Amino acid sequence: MISASSTALELARRVLAIEADAVRALIDRIDERFLDAVSLILGRGGRVVVSGIGKSGHIARKVASTLASTGTPAYFVHPAEASHGDLGMIQPDDIFIAISHSGESEELLRIIPLIKRQGAKLIAITGKHDSTLAREADIHLDAGVAQEACPLNLAPTASTTAALALGDALAVALLDARGFSADDFARSHPGGTLGRRLLTHVADVMRRGTDVPSVPETASLRETVHEISRGRLGMTAVVDAAGLIVGIFTDGDLRRALDKVADFSSASIAELMTPGPRTIRPEALAVEAVQLMERHKINQLVVVDESGRLVGALNMHDLFRAKVI
Repeated sequence: MISASSTALELARRVLAIEADAVRALIDRIDERFLDAVSLILGRGGRVVVSGIGKSGHIARKVASTLASTGTPAYFVHPAEASHGDLGMIQPDDIFIAISHSGESEELLRIIPLIKRQGAKLIAITGKHDSTLAREADIHLDAGVAQEACPLNLAPTASTTAALALGDALAVALLDARGFSADDFARSHPGGTLGRRLLTHVADVMRRGTDVPSVPETASLRETVHEISRGRLGMTAVVDAAGLIVGIFTDGDLRRALDKVADFSSASIAELMTPGPRTIRPEALAVEAVQLMERHKINQLVVVDESGRLVGALNMHDLFRAKVI
């Protein structure tokens, strides 16, 4: 058992080393043809259609998905389905990216003449620079590998990893050329963590109206404690007659007040509150509220409008519920 485990570890390390070397070797082969591919995609008004068969088909599907999520309209077409009607989705101003390690995949070669006849441009990603697919392409990107990671040198392993890495490099280069930002990414990933962080604003998660605990600056300590309990936020805002924030009183302030106050009924909250509290605007990103709380080691925030008037409040639990953190 120990011998078998040792062999498995050695084999796993060998696989990772071969695939890492395959990707590393691409660095020296990135040249003007890569720049030409980027310029071709940027210069045409159509979409990018990515295709491949077998394991290369899985890579093509992932490359299309990465392109689409990073600002380059793209989709995957199965080459066999293309021969049975899906070619109708390809338009003259599109770019067709064909992925095939051998460059001789029959299903791809069968549709290449039809794609070129429609006016679409062809980018081929292959491991053989002298293959039929490479020769037919407008631009050929070399994803060749010295060997597969498979001990038999047969199963597509290092070759598919290299093709995937080259596709990712193309997507990222296009992302940068388009000026694609984190906000753009969030808009195409609204269901993900980044989407929630970049699309959720304070106004979306804050408490409003009667759910916001507040007392006038003339309130007694007893009245203030009652409001904290009612609001269930661990604090209450303190406002003046115009509704402007003048302070905040928290559970922590209450504990400190116990050491100083002899008569709860006569103590004024104006003497015990924390003046000039941290505030945030409703149009700020919710993640900014998280950063403000963490930076100042606080658990609640009051929300004010441009004039400093109280409009809401929130705490860490509200942000947890919104899955911002």
